[in-house]
Amino acid sequence: QVQLVESGGGLVQAGGSLRLSCAVSGNSVSINIMAWYRQAPGKQRELVAAITRGDNEYYLEAVKGRFTISGDNAKNTAYLQMNNLKPEDTAVYYCRARTPSKGLDSWGQGTQVTVSS
Repeated sequence: QVQLVESGGGLVQAGGSLRLSCAVSGNSVSINIMAWYRQAPGKQRELVAAITRGDNEYYLEAVKGRFTISGDNAKNTAYLQMNNLKPEDTAVYYCRARTPSKGLDSWGQGTQVTVSS
């Protein structure tokens, strides 16, 4: 398994930007998929963005054109750049690392993002 620690959340005004980081420790070479999820109060957790080892990317329709997922293998860190933030982006954001074929599935503890109008 790997351990994930998110950082970079905070309070920002609508239209602002934040960059979330997910530091990975452990056997990171075994990770096939890195993803960011979010969960707003009273709502289900949803997949926001994901990137595979082959650099295939997925984005939730609501964040396309505003959010960008990336990774830095040298730093063992994944990022979520969030631009033009909206109040509806307010949620706890979680990082997830997966390799389904090996049963690897790890979550971070989450970081709060609050966007004020």
